[in-house]
Amino acid sequence: MDESYSGLPTSHLLGSVPAVLSEDKEKSTASYEAPEANMQIFPQNNGGGKGPGYQTVGGPSAETFEEQPANNWRGVFNVASYVQYFNVDTDIVLNRLLSSLFPHNGDFFSKIDANPDLYGLIWISTTLVFVLASVGNCATYLMNRHTDTTTSWSFNVSYMSLAACSVYGYAILVPLAFYFTLKYLGANSSLIRLWCMWGYSLFIFIVASFLLLIPVEALRWIIIVLVGAASASFVGLNLKSHMQGSDFTLVVIAACLLQLALAVFFKVYFFP
Repeated sequence: MDESYSGLPTSHLLGSVPAVLSEDKEKSTASYEAPEANMQIFPQNNGGGKGPGYQTVGGPSAETFEEQPANNWRGVFNVASYVQYFNVDTDIVLNRLLSSLFPHNGDFFSKIDANPDLYGLIWISTTLVFVLASVGNCATYLMNRHTDTTTSWSFNVSYMSLAACSVYGYAILVPLAFYFTLKYLGANSSLIRLWCMWGYSLFIFIVASFLLLIPVEALRWIIIVLVGAASASFVGLNLKSHMQGSDFTLVVIAACLLQLALAVFFKVYFFP
């Protein structure tokens, strides 16, 4: 019974595989040589915090950006050098704004030591320019209207250019001048920290501008003197702590007088 089944041809059955290959098939198989595999290794690019990706061994990364440090002369013209000075969020900015309004013991530099920013300098200066130009025109109109009811509204465009030149010039040039002065006197100073501190010192003038809308001249002078004194004390106390106990009394006095002079300038030219 088993012998009869084993003798049946099975080559015509579906899925059957011949047990013996033909001689030609064997020759063709024997003469075939697989080409040599050329395997490349693609290590994962996890180093340096550049992000996920793969690259060939020894090859440069496709997304490698050269960052120049800010103290290098080429880093001055590289935008990536200044990204670190804008790494602040709303909570940090609000905390520094409140510190500029309430200068207790000159601890502002200790708060910004790990992360000084230029965002406050640019944002506060730009806001102050528009506030002085707009609120100054309103205050002038209200003051003239208080004395002469026939006065008509007119917008003085020159307020905008005057505010831009005075605010930006003061916020940039004054810290720069004090930086070179302190360097000349042998004090350890940082230009970015001075810019940051002076930028936040201007915030109180934004608040004062709205108070100066009151059409009472005596009250306006009281407000601007108090605001100038508060801003001067903020700058003076922090400069004194920034110089680490060195005796630079004249430098501190000069900084305070400049803040008071700026306050008087705002009052005379924008809120006459």
